[in-house]
Amino acid sequence: MTKKVMIFAEVHEQEIRNVTLEALTLARKLANGGSVQTILLGNYTDENIQTLENYGSEKIFVSADEQLLNYNNELYSRYVAEVTKQENPDILLIGHTANGKDFAPRVAARLQTGLITDCIDAELEGEEIILTRPLYAGKALAKRKFKDEFVFATLRPNNFATEALSEATTAEIVTFDIELPDIRTILKEVVQSSGGGADLTEAKVIVAGGRGVRSAEGFNQLYDLADALGGAVGASRGACDQAYCDYSLQIGQTGKVVTPDVYIACGISGAIQHLAGMASSKVIIAINEDPEAPIFKVADYGIVGDLFEIVPKLTEKVKEMVK
Repeated sequence: MTKKVMIFAEVHEQEIRNVTLEALTLARKLANGGSVQTILLGNYTDENIQTLENYGSEKIFVSADEQLLNYNNELYSRYVAEVTKQENPDILLIGHTANGKDFAPRVAARLQTGLITDCIDAELEGEEIILTRPLYAGKALAKRKFKDEFVFATLRPNNFATEALSEATTAEIVTFDIELPDIRTILKEVVQSSGGGADLTEAKVIVAGGRGVRSAEGFNQLYDLADALGGAVGASRGACDQAYCDYSLQIGQTGKVVTPDVYIACGISGAIQHLAGMASSKVIIAINEDPEAPIFKVADYGIVGDLFEIVPKLTEKVKEMVK
């Protein structure tokens, strides 16, 4: 049976976020020959439209209302809910990003429906869609399905494959405006995080530092290695508490949950709270002076030694390989 799938497309720094491309790829599979539609808000570009078309979006809903140019959870949730009510899709997917986590529950409340968050897998079993999400800080996996026909879920970034169409089609662009309430919260300024670099939740390579990095200056070597690998820098809570770096870089149970292809842990002991945020990484490399550090129990590769000697050498080798 074919299905209609609706995707919320998130734009970051005028580029479609990778989790949206993952959602579109998944949507084509779940649609089973049906239609794939997209909601695109904010300061989007013609390139954004083309990207959505390349990944299978057949109909794109946009708005000319200036109130929607900047993210606002109240306005975005109302808009997405109204489009969903009009189009009546079988499935609605939103990325489990900071914004997605913020407004998806509001959409569910407006639609008076359930919501399964932070999904890492979705599969068709006959006519049913089975969603998988982690529990207990990743120690267990739960499979969930909806009793009703309508499926609403958020997808954890970097857990689904992306695949563009071999031949993209031209999507139908629909300007959909609704009566929006007066804005109670006004965005006056966006201050760039001091972390810099690629987005942690979507980075393919992460170089993370812990207390063993010893200082804010020590993180400079991690940035050099991350830049050489085209990745991002993360940190344990211990490093953030010591003011070695900004809390926006924190990975763990009380920070961000990441699933990169490669995770390089530098000077991180491997407390269970930190492991909860990165244990699902595809390849884990640990660098630590303590051979008994818990991080080595989950690492695929371990290097016992001084990170201040090892990291620069790794950076040098990487730079030689990419010349």
